[in-house]
Amino acid sequence: MSARTRDEKMTVKEVIADLKVAPSTFYRRQLGKRPRAIKLPNGDVRIRRSEYERWLAEREDAA
Repeated sequence: MSARTRDEKMTVKEVIADLKVAPSTFYRRQLGKRPRAIKLPNGDVRIRRSEYERWLAEREDAA
């Protein structure tokens, strides 16, 4: 995996699709525990793929 792919910006919709959970589940169950996000000037939110992968690995270790 190249650094460019690793640092691509994902939408919340893409993260939810990858997790295969409903949006309400993601927002409710992960309140305060979601991957760090970038809020764009237009209000959209993006999550770096590297941050998402780090967050997933952290969840795995905690299980």
